[in-house]
Amino acid sequence: MIIEAENVTKIYRTEEVETTALDRINFKMEEGQFVSVMGPSGCGKSTLLHVLGLIDDLSGGSYRLLGEEVSGYSERKRSIVRKKNIGFVFQSFNLIDELTVYENIELPLIYTKVPSQARKTRVEAVLERMDITARRNHFPRQLSGGQQQRVAVARAIINQPNLILADEPTGNLDSEHGAEVMKMLVKLNEEGTTILMVTHSMENAAYTGKVIRLHDGRIVSDSKEMQANG
Repeated sequence: MIIEAENVTKIYRTEEVETTALDRINFKMEEGQFVSVMGPSGCGKSTLLHVLGLIDDLSGGSYRLLGEEVSGYSERKRSIVRKKNIGFVFQSFNLIDELTVYENIELPLIYTKVPSQARKTRVEAVLERMDITARRNHFPRQLSGGQQQRVAVARAIINQPNLILADEPTGNLDSEHGAEVMKMLVKLNEEGTTILMVTHSMENAAYTGKVIRLHDGRIVSDSKEMQANG
């Protein structure tokens, strides 16, 4: 089991206000699944992704990642587990403008202290896999939105993570490039990558095998969906 969340709760507190962003979330995700999370703005989708991605801690409940209870971990220990097991794809791409395509993709390998020659081999392989070898020396500003998201996905998978978390991965793309990115994610999933994706789009959700719907920080439905064709 990749994810086991039991009564996961996230509460944000200020001196005046207490906001429950996640209210006793329970769900499991098996290896090889492609699951989408849907719901209105402010329902807790991104908060859920941040908690499951170990970017944020939780206020209550239990969270096991690959069978390891991680809910009580310090930020430093969460960071170690995160770098080893999770890849992220964001709506805004989050590429570093001053680095080339090659350097953006290589960066996670540097953080995890992969030796130079091994880095080169892995970056070359993922450039080819994502069909962006010809753009290797380009900077993000020289790429289309679709190409930038390809680079972001390449960076997310370079450390061969057990799980990819995608937050509105087509949110800044037109429909053509959005469909291209979704088909790329489907291909990664078919090759064995486990993916959890937050989306507002019914079209995007149709590419996934299961849809979880959130409302006011709670799961209100959990259903199988027909996968899109093509």
